[in-house]
Amino acid sequence: MTTRWEHLAQDLRYAVRGLRGKPMFTLAVTLTLALGIGANTAMFSVVDRLLFRPPALLRDPAQAHRVYLAETYRGKEYNSGSTQYARYIDLSNFTHSFDRTAEVSGRHMAIGVGAEAREMQVGAVSASFFGFFDAPPVVGRYFTSAEDTFPQGAAVAVLGYGYWQTRFGGRPDVLGQSVQIGATLYTIIGVAPRGFVGLWSDEPPAAYIPIATYGAEVGANLRLRGENWWSTYHWRWAWMIAERKPGVTTAAADADLTAGYIKSLGMEDAQSPPRDRTPLSLSKPHGFVGSILSERGPNESAEAKVATWLGGVALIVLLIACANVANLLLARALQRKREIAIRLALGVSRLRLASQLLSESLLLALLGGIAGLLVAQSGGAILRAALLPKTAQATVITDPRTLVIVGVATLVAGLLTGLAPVFQTRRADLTGDLKAGAREGSIHRSRTRVVLLVLQGALSVVLLVGAGLFVRSLGHIRNLPLGFDPDSVSVVDLQMRGVKLDSAGEVALRRRLLADARTIPGVTHVSRQITMPFWSSWNQNIHVVGIDSTERLGSFYLNAVTPDYFATMGTRLLRGRGVTEADVAGSPRAMVVSQAMANILWPGKEALGECVRVGDDTVPCTTVVGVSENVKSQDLDQDPGYFYYVSADQFAPDQGGLFVRTAMSGVAARDNIRRRLQAVMPGPSYVNVTPLSEVFGNETRAWNLGATMFTVFGLLALALAAIGLYSVVAYNVAQRAHEMGVRVALGAEVRDLIRLVLREGLLLASVGVLVGGIVAVVAAPSLKSLLFQESPRDPVVLIGVAATLLIVATLASLVPARRASRVDPMQALRTE
Repeated sequence: MTTRWEHLAQDLRYAVRGLRGKPMFTLAVTLTLALGIGANTAMFSVVDRLLFRPPALLRDPAQAHRVYLAETYRGKEYNSGSTQYARYIDLSNFTHSFDRTAEVSGRHMAIGVGAEAREMQVGAVSASFFGFFDAPPVVGRYFTSAEDTFPQGAAVAVLGYGYWQTRFGGRPDVLGQSVQIGATLYTIIGVAPRGFVGLWSDEPPAAYIPIATYGAEVGANLRLRGENWWSTYHWRWAWMIAERKPGVTTAAADADLTAGYIKSLGMEDAQSPPRDRTPLSLSKPHGFVGSILSERGPNESAEAKVATWLGGVALIVLLIACANVANLLLARALQRKREIAIRLALGVSRLRLASQLLSESLLLALLGGIAGLLVAQSGGAILRAALLPKTAQATVITDPRTLVIVGVATLVAGLLTGLAPVFQTRRADLTGDLKAGAREGSIHRSRTRVVLLVLQGALSVVLLVGAGLFVRSLGHIRNLPLGFDPDSVSVVDLQMRGVKLDSAGEVALRRRLLADARTIPGVTHVSRQITMPFWSSWNQNIHVVGIDSTERLGSFYLNAVTPDYFATMGTRLLRGRGVTEADVAGSPRAMVVSQAMANILWPGKEALGECVRVGDDTVPCTTVVGVSENVKSQDLDQDPGYFYYVSADQFAPDQGGLFVRTAMSGVAARDNIRRRLQAVMPGPSYVNVTPLSEVFGNETRAWNLGATMFTVFGLLALALAAIGLYSVVAYNVAQRAHEMGVRVALGAEVRDLIRLVLREGLLLASVGVLVGGIVAVVAAPSLKSLLFQESPRDPVVLIGVAATLLIVATLASLVPARRASRVDPMQALRTE
């Protein structure tokens, strides 16, 4: 055992001496591995939080689940994690496979009053929720089931640790103080411990409140057909989690849930018999448990899918980096063939020699891993800002799970890069290598190096094709005619927080907000609104003469606006006029329709002057006075654009908020708009200002992320491949210096030598392009669901990537080619 450790120490000392003697080589290898390991570590730190890491302090992650309910409609199964409170009660009572269940809802609610009010994440949870975690409060207590019962829970709150620190300075005397959350004044009874974020690791809650209290507050403002908020089956607003009993399999839990769900449907039918319920034999209702992490459930978001792909892309970058380093180490081993042959001749065993070579590669990998941690620390922060913008800050260096991955990546990189030179020594020819000299054939060609180089090129092609497809998708989105300009527009929402105004008071408040908004410096246009693109919608039944049912044509969405709407949103009027000051209550009703709506309702006819009855077919006509360009409001791809605009004074004078266009960006104007308009709001009510670009940005976030990160990783891979090609060609040129000298002596011209070297580099690159192109064509269709109006086998992308790699290969080969052209034949011929 002592001898083994002594040998290891000797090997490490030998490796250190060798690397210290080649500082540029050591630096190149370290930086290459740092990029590969760092990219993987940074990507893992994000993918882990999205898809693998259980919520902090969860007592038993393997037994905790989200509950999903599914039914079949028209031959297709639809599932949802959203449930009614009544369904949650039923499933809790009718199932026997779980130790505990809880109903949970995360909502952004205003915390504080007046100008200090801010919308923050609030966890509305059952009292049983805290039993899922091993997280005793640091101050006070959690609320009990007695405080979380319908019809009206207790107004008590548990503060999140972060909010307790920032708002109350971490003072223990916070117990008994009051905090306004939404429309209710809550008494603080406890503080959650550091690190406890419930199920919201992406945005830790500022407070936790009883779900019964929240349900009573919100339910009081809903029209629930005469039912109570806790007993209605017509309001889905929360989701259910459950913890399996020990020994209960997921299959048994699923069967138990299914039986409970069917029984609950019977309770629903008894309470309010449905008019057109699909028979159970066709709807096939069933329940099942899924991961406690929503992104691992059946309704994975586009961002999570892209993140999963990026994890694979980062792994490819690591493989490219390893191939590059293996190539460099192999070249070093080939240069040391004579040294290795002498050592073998002196009695060193091949096993000991392999140990020395692996020690060198592992030492280099260790240096790369340490540098990779620094790359991951900064790169991980950028990735978290893109994928998990509101998550609690975490450092790679202090995260044990990420450090384990760094260790594994370092070990794998060390072994992968060390295998090539080790295998090379197994094929050593002692007699030939001991005689080797410039004139005895020291041109050491290696098929392994060629294979590694082709592998780098092929993988680079795959990544660049992915980058090209996402960039093209993003380009399609940016060129998509939205029908409005989200830049510099802010959305103003009114949150009344229980402040009751009569209809006249609501109308007066909105008129004053509209007037005050116009006086804010930098504001250019203001309009009323009741819906917002990609956020909220409103549709009513409409009736048109000659059409028996407009519903079969599609859904027609509306917005109630004021005269400056089209200038505010940047929506073009194509014909007629917009809403004017004359379109007030009591005057003839007017509407503006989109071109798509005009085409579907009155094909081949002029829409201006047509009559539309909005709501019942007995109400007075609303006359079409204008036609506007089509807008995207529900979906970027399939939205047909059936949209119309009515006067806010005629349709909903006491509802909605504002659109505000400013001379600066919406982000820059947000605080100023909010501060000015908050002064108008009565009591604890407040305004919430959101840049429309942020709302639209959420719709395009997955494509932005894919385009950016695929491009970054693709360019990184391309750079590594170019370095690899350069090193191979430069090594070959150096090895063939004697041959080049002979060629020059025999009359070869400079261009002949340059052409010879370039041909070699381009041949290797072409093989890599061909192999990578085939792989990309086969694999690209799996990206189809993440692309936007883009063919996964787009020839423009494939040809562009091939041309890019060949151009880079030409540039990478040009430097050694010019070096070859400057070979002095006399010196080359004299070289031993």
